[in-house]
Amino acid sequence: MLCEISIVKALTSVADWLCGYPLFFLLIGGGIYLFVSSSMVSLRRLPHAVKALRSGDDVGKGQITSAQALASVVAATIGLGNIAGVAIALVMGGPGAIFWMWVSAVVGMATKYHEGVLSIMYRGADDAGQQRGGTMYIIEKGLGHKWRPFAVFFAIAGMFGTMCIMNANQLTEALIATFTTPKWVEGSGLLTFVSNITGFENLMSLKVMVGLIIALVVAVVVLGGIRRIAKVASLLVPFMVGIYFLMVLYIIISNFGGVHTVIVRIFSEAFNLKAGFGAFAGIAIIGARRAALVNDAGIGTASIMHGASRNINPVREGLVAMLGPAIDSGLVCTLTAIAILLCGNIEVEGVKGLEVAMSAFSSAIPGGEYLLMMVVICFAMSSMFSYSYYGSSCATYLFGTKRARWYVYAFILSLVVFAVVPLEAAVGMCDLFYALMALPTMVAVIALSGKVRAVTRIYFKGAIKGKIGK
Repeated sequence: MLCEISIVKALTSVADWLCGYPLFFLLIGGGIYLFVSSSMVSLRRLPHAVKALRSGDDVGKGQITSAQALASVVAATIGLGNIAGVAIALVMGGPGAIFWMWVSAVVGMATKYHEGVLSIMYRGADDAGQQRGGTMYIIEKGLGHKWRPFAVFFAIAGMFGTMCIMNANQLTEALIATFTTPKWVEGSGLLTFVSNITGFENLMSLKVMVGLIIALVVAVVVLGGIRRIAKVASLLVPFMVGIYFLMVLYIIISNFGGVHTVIVRIFSEAFNLKAGFGAFAGIAIIGARRAALVNDAGIGTASIMHGASRNINPVREGLVAMLGPAIDSGLVCTLTAIAILLCGNIEVEGVKGLEVAMSAFSSAIPGGEYLLMMVVICFAMSSMFSYSYYGSSCATYLFGTKRARWYVYAFILSLVVFAVVPLEAAVGMCDLFYALMALPTMVAVIALSGKVRAVTRIYFKGAIKGKIGK
């Protein structure tokens, strides 16, 4: 037990340091550079991004459309991070952390624009001849073969960083908290029978059983490959975002008098210097750190999915890609934050995520915990579907298509393991591997940003002449 606690503390300490100032300056600082150097592409070209999404100009050899790529990316990013992650940010950094999530969304859109462009410009192919994209190909083809060790570094971090550690963990906790009671868990004959076989306590046996069910559902989708994942994501994303929007809209209307106070708190506490500059910097870092787990901008995962698009126009794919952070960090995270700040309690001890959100929705909506649970299941499962493709793409780059199949099986089995690990360890592991993925991604994107600017100028010269999307 002491060894387990020591490992968790060590992991958390490393993640806290690496995901502090280093990750903040890498993602936010690098994102600001890309935002400025691209002439504020995420703001100026937003109407073009919506038009590019609707144009349907997909004629290449990829496996999915640009819209399906975006849906799959959003399915991955609109996960438990948008609920549990936002709640964690509020608990750790207060309402002011949400402002910095918004900042991260704006600069994240610029970063994802660059990732989308480069994912088409520097696509690769696996040993079966199938087109693939991702940071590993961007590094090897864009920066040159001598940079391949850096590409390998990303692929290794990507295999572990996309294993849905937090999603499996928090979904299991939420299901148990919503549909069981401690008394039932202790008195269940089935759980007692399973515990006698496994040697676990009843609660641990229940977590294992829930993890097995999650793994089975994920297996049905992910073993069908990228096309099945994209089809499921295209159906699931609009449904789950729409339901969630209606729930939060009900909370806002029911508590309309408190909305102004919530907005004021977000802005005032984002720049609160009364507690000192260290506290201000801490709030900013917490907001940026949670946003990294929400929109994945600069992490490199989006380029893997957009690299599978049939689109042959790099700029158009970049425009579609940059809509992702606007949807997840901009819209969904804001909805979560407002709901929690209106009806929830963020003055709790320890790292609390989904528990805080569930309590807020339960107090605001009759049966709210069950409605939120339905959304949580959709959010968490959709993330697992897309993340399996991210990890398998990294494994394919390293080991080839045949051996990469074993990674998919390992991914499915890992969901059972991560269902029972402590939350602190889950958060630490997520943050750590994301930081390791961000380093090669941001270095490559910044180094190749001049190439992105060049093709962007050419593209929008055509747009002026009425040739956008062609």
